[in-house]
Amino acid sequence: VDLPTFLQQKLEARPGEVIEILHDSSIYASDSADDIQELARPAHYSPEDGFIVGTHRGAHFFTIGQRKGLNIGGKKEALFVIATDVSKNIVYVGQGQEHPGLFRKALRVESEEIHWIREDMVLPEGETCQYKVRIRYRQPLQDAVLINREGVYFVLFSESQRGITPGQFVAWYIGDELIGSGVIAE
Repeated sequence: VDLPTFLQQKLEARPGEVIEILHDSSIYASDSADDIQELARPAHYSPEDGFIVGTHRGAHFFTIGQRKGLNIGGKKEALFVIATDVSKNIVYVGQGQEHPGLFRKALRVESEEIHWIREDMVLPEGETCQYKVRIRYRQPLQDAVLINREGVYFVLFSESQRGITPGQFVAWYIGDELIGSGVIAE
């Protein structure tokens, strides 16, 4: 059984609104921001930031970057999920694969969510290290720096990444060797 079908069998549907967010640059962190915390912070949307374009059967059925299953047409470009608010049951979408809501330059991982495969390579507080990193299965490895700042880890990518999703894993490598991983924080 594929995952969407499984989830629909196990989770109750909760109709809600789909809200489109335009390419408004004032909502998004600049890729040139000096503060790693600002670069790692996802955009937070409210219904007032956009307009209703449809309905859905439950925000918990969607993930960032998803295109299929929205069933909303009539747009110049395809709609992609850029955020979900499960508590308010809202799905936020943006038009096109290059919508700024799909991209971030950095992410954050809480120290208790880090899993070191190579415990001899644990990154000490205040240190940084270059790694090859991926945020999804089979994604080509990306150049990034892992930063340990006061017990919170940040991954700063050389290139902005599409679809960084809280709750999913980030993994870092040296060559083909997995060094560690962690759960992406909000």
